Amino acid sequence: MNRIPVVTKNAAHADDERLADAVRQVSAVRGRGLRRSVLVGAALLAAVVVMFGVSLSFGDMVMPIGKVVATLFGGGDGGSQFVVLELRLPRALLAILVGIGFGLSGAVFQTVLRNPLASPDLIGISAGASAVAVTAALLFQVSGLALSASALTGSLAAGAAIYLLAWRQGVAGQRLVLIGIGVGMGLSSIVWYVMARSEVTDAQEAFRWLAGSLNGRSWSQVWPMLIALGLLVPLTVLAAHALRPLQLGDDAAAGLGAKVESGRLALLACATALAGVATAAAGPVGFLAFVAAPIARRLVPGRGAALPQAALTGALIVLVADFAAQHALPSVQLPVGVVTSIIGAPYLLLLLARANRVGSGG
Repeated sequence: MNRIPVVTKNAAHADDERLADAVRQVSAVRGRGLRRSVLVGAALLAAVVVMFGVSLSFGDMVMPIGKVVATLFGGGDGGSQFVVLELRLPRALLAILVGIGFGLSGAVFQTVLRNPLASPDLIGISAGASAVAVTAALLFQVSGLALSASALTGSLAAGAAIYLLAWRQGVAGQRLVLIGIGVGMGLSSIVWYVMARSEVTDAQEAFRWLAGSLNGRSWSQVWPMLIALGLLVPLTVLAAHALRPLQLGDDAAAGLGAKVESGRLALLACATALAGVATAAAGPVGFLAFVAAPIARRLVPGRGAALPQAALTGALIVLVADFAAQHALPSVQLPVGVVTSIIGAPYLLLLLARANRVGSGG
């Protein structure tokens, strides 16, 4: 009679030990994941800083990095100040800002919709910005900040239209992607129709913008982009609290008490605005949002959307691609979108080939 409590007490103690071991294992796994996430983020940030310095140093006039740093802090002669502060610095800063905007936008879209094809440059968001901006520039001679505002308006209008067309008592990722691709194709036809009716010189200028270019960019594009990201990035971080439950699926998220549709709508609105302001600043840089997030997720597996890493990956890709666009061919400056498309197009084909192999590619 006296042994029963002893056995029960020992069994309870063993259960407590097993539970404690499980907690320690989970904590260890989370700790390793967090450390890797921080290390990858730090490495990406360091790579961005290095590439930023290289972008400021190299060009028709090569400068030592020490002279570049001195010029940034007010030193240097008039020539170096003009080259660094007026020509190279705005372009390099804009490359970073555009990469952050597209990288964050692609990561949010792909995570919320749980579809690797859900990228603003594939589902019609960038096409909406392009259609309105090209129409405003070629038919109404809009320029400057008004042109940037028209591109942002176009992206938001396209995003709203796609969301409403995809709504069926909720929004499914696959349905939104398919509708977005269709809407994007329709908007692209508007772009080419407007260009076909325009003067050749105006159409050529529009074509360079449509390729995604940082050529000739100045502080007048940097400041609006910086202000826009200063507003949109914190909003995206706040809205990103809904990402983790949404990754589990709508039913599971609702069971956990998450507001599924309002959370999804807030995230998609932020991602659409990010893509819109980035497109307004540099044009629709092809495949950037499409590839930045998958690269970031591979660097930090198991960390969900990896938003900071996706933003830094986007910035690094644009810096490297723009450097290659400027210096790969002698006496020719390519649009940065040409280089990013060379990277992204094969990845898209690989993704489609993998989908076909598992029977889901159509």
